[in-house]
Amino acid sequence: MNRGRGVGAATMLTVYIVLLLAWPSFVTITRLGSLGRPSLIWGLFLLFWWVLSRLQARPSEVKSVPQPVRYAVVALVVVALVSFAAAMLRGQPADQISPAMTALFRLASWAGVFFVAMDGVRTHADAAKLVRRLGVGAAVLAALGLAQFATGQTLLDWTTGIPGLTVDIEGVATRGPFTRAAGTAIHPLEYATAVVASLPLVIAAAASGGFRSRPSRNAGWWWAAVAVITIASVIAVSRSAIIGLAVAVIFALPAVPSVFRWVIGVGGGILALVVLAAVPGLLGTIVALFAGASDDASTQSRVGALSRVPEFISSSPLIGQGFGTFLPRYYIFDNAWVLLLVELGFIGALCFALLVVFAVGSAYWASKKSPFTNTKAMSKAIAASMITIAVLMIFFDGLSFTISAGLLFFMAGMAAAMRRVAFAQSEQHEKMKTAPRTSSSGVPRIAHRPEVSDG
Repeated sequence: MNRGRGVGAATMLTVYIVLLLAWPSFVTITRLGSLGRPSLIWGLFLLFWWVLSRLQARPSEVKSVPQPVRYAVVALVVVALVSFAAAMLRGQPADQISPAMTALFRLASWAGVFFVAMDGVRTHADAAKLVRRLGVGAAVLAALGLAQFATGQTLLDWTTGIPGLTVDIEGVATRGPFTRAAGTAIHPLEYATAVVASLPLVIAAAASGGFRSRPSRNAGWWWAAVAVITIASVIAVSRSAIIGLAVAVIFALPAVPSVFRWVIGVGGGILALVVLAAVPGLLGTIVALFAGASDDASTQSRVGALSRVPEFISSSPLIGQGFGTFLPRYYIFDNAWVLLLVELGFIGALCFALLVVFAVGSAYWASKKSPFTNTKAMSKAIAASMITIAVLMIFFDGLSFTISAGLLFFMAGMAAAMRRVAFAQSEQHEKMKTAPRTSSSGVPRIAHRPEVSDG
């Protein structure tokens, strides 16, 4: 997976980002059924590619910095396999076996994305490329959402005419008089998660010139992307999107220089007020969402679901009912954390929580370890993105949706990659300080290693 050996990890993961965000989640390859989403298939290929690269790697390439999040992901996979085996031994209705097997394939696909990002992204330059490409993809997705909001149409109906594809779409969702944009996602909350979770990355890129050491001429475009994503989040007509926007901005602020923090806070507030003033009735609708939250059906459903958890986990509290076996006909949990507790028990939920905590911790560790400002900023932005996704998972079953789940594991892999990058930068920085090289003229000089620099 090293650079210079054909196609690298950055390119492979870029393909995944395109398939994840650009390919509509509701469009599948007919002959493959529930496994027919291209991003899922590509994730499985990434897992196969990663395994081959590990088998062929030299010992010097296998050695790496300690990665706590690696153990959390492996533990989560093991618990899922044990839970699946136990569920099959207990016996399952025929219509639950296929969803359970599909869930394992999805988990394997996510693991492939995670491992390739963690072990394949080894330089600041590659990490910055991926973050920039994800930011661009999120901005385009937000722009599509704005167009859907304005027109009241999905703008993706053209997919129904492609032979060999199954399109499962029922038109746009609405809340009051407003269209709830979904972009290429199945559900508006999945769309909101992808857009809002990418905001810290775009903000940090705008403030740092795209994470490059030299001033970038594209700063204006990055600030435009910040504006588009912010507007898309405000008009999403969703409590979760507003909460996610607040979380994303708050945790993104440490990733930017202090001079930009007031600009982001005040400018973002002004932009939000302008949008609310420009769209008649939007402010009242959003206020009503929060003011009447206790009487809202979705809120009552989420709260009521908590009282049902002991009933569903009582038969297998440690490893759960089986990943992917708890179908909507039993109960609908609009909470990924609670559903994971039911399907994988306390052990599985703990592994998932450790995955999030270790990923955030790895990114923050990288921001402390690296001697380069741009790497610090990117690491903090990745941590902010990971926190945002984890918080939004409380409001919907994010692991059941292609984009939100894929983005979570991709960002976890990027957090682990930044740990490796920062460690290499720190080591090289110390060597450059303590062992300067001497040029042919006898003048001491410092060796420059672009692969561990800040771009």
